[in-house]
Amino acid sequence: MPQSLGPLLRRATVGVLALTALWLPGGSPAASAAPPAPEAGGIAFAERYHALQHGGIVRAANSSVTCRPGPGQGGPSCPAAQAGEQGANGDFDTSYIDVDDDPNTYNSSRAEVRLPAGSRVTYARLYWGGNLRVGEQKPPQDSGRVLVAEPGGSYKELLADTVVGHRVADGADAFQASADVTGLVRESGPGPYTVAQVNVAGGRSQAGAWGGWTLVVAYENPAEPLRSLALWDGFAPLRSGAREMRLDHLGYPAGAGGRVGLVAYNGDRGTTGDSLTLTAGHAAPVDLAGPGNPADDVLNSTISEPGDATARVPAYGNTLGYDSDVFDLAGLLRDAGDQATFRLRSQRDAAWAGVLFAAVDARR
Repeated sequence: MPQSLGPLLRRATVGVLALTALWLPGGSPAASAAPPAPEAGGIAFAERYHALQHGGIVRAANSSVTCRPGPGQGGPSCPAAQAGEQGANGDFDTSYIDVDDDPNTYNSSRAEVRLPAGSRVTYARLYWGGNLRVGEQKPPQDSGRVLVAEPGGSYKELLADTVVGHRVADGADAFQASADVTGLVRESGPGPYTVAQVNVAGGRSQAGAWGGWTLVVAYENPAEPLRSLALWDGFAPLRSGAREMRLDHLGYPAGAGGRVGLVAYNGDRGTTGDSLTLTAGHAAPVDLAGPGNPADDVLNSTISEPGDATARVPAYGNTLGYDSDVFDLAGLLRDAGDQATFRLRSQRDAAWAGVLFAAVDARR
């Protein structure tokens, strides 16, 4: 059965999902008078959710800003970067992605949640974040609010229900916020979700514009293997350093399969020295890699996963500083064990780590 563990209690619960707006069939989301969530310059990674169940974890994600096409500056072109070519966010003048038809939103993007048939959502959490200072400065008090629309639904206001990570460093004004959306996703099911009004800045600066959102969904399905599901989050600067996250009580057999995902901010494509390393049992540490994610540049502005990628609108190949990636663990858990340590490192990028999640086959 799913468990809510002790580390949850360390976080102050301040914001709430506007439930009165959530279940209304139409209309605008109700304005909330709730105070903004408290902030912290750094938040240690801690377990947010853990379950031992037949099922897995999926995620939907997209960026909220992109480059603005314009006259060449002697560097990479915006269309080429959007198509997936190399280019850092500081190379471009940037503007907002806005895919909806609502004139009251200045940014919006969409991505699909895919769930196997017969699945039941056991936990879902939406994460959003970015840079508040580029050519413009956005007020940090708005960082704990976004709009979210379920498949076929209208926007509802969502407020952060935990401490917001917020830190000014390296020319950026970075933040990450999150909220529990289990009820919304369980009721609405799979399909395209739209997230709007992520509090990110556009323009141009050396630090660059970046931001986006990731919806992490844990599900139960009797047709799937028994797995340990774990979701960790925090807000940790990575420049010239690393963060280790140890997942305990996994209980996996020798040769177990699984996947691990991460969310990080401001990694630039082509700036090497970024790695995600797995240490499990007595095996030597191994750097994770995947399609579009070289082992020495995992923070390379991608939204990627093994196999067929989930649909998103727009589906830019270079997300210019927003990473939401999933890696396959097949063949890497050779010995049975109970722990796995993931080490995320950035040697040159001024990056921030926000989320780590894993689904690993469990011993019966």
